[in-house]
Amino acid sequence: MELNSAAEELPALYRAVLDRVGQLEAAGQRQIANRVRAQAIKIYSRAWDDRARRELTKLLRRNAVEVADITTAGRSLRRRSIRAA
Repeated sequence: MELNSAAEELPALYRAVLDRVGQLEAAGQRQIANRVRAQAIKIYSRAWDDRARRELTKLLRRNAVEVADITTAGRSLRRRSIRAA
């Protein structure tokens, strides 16, 4: 079984990070989104190697928790406001 090279995987990883940035922006977390975007650009603009693949993967995973927390918090706020009404 042949593994994909970093150069083959990086565009998809970068796209996934940008999708995550969109989720953060939609959740109103522009500062976090801007930080993630800047880090992704810095990583993606260097050599397309295993290090870049690892760093983009870490960036994506690290911010998955933040998106889940933001979404959960948003739902809780909506439920409270509906119940209060």
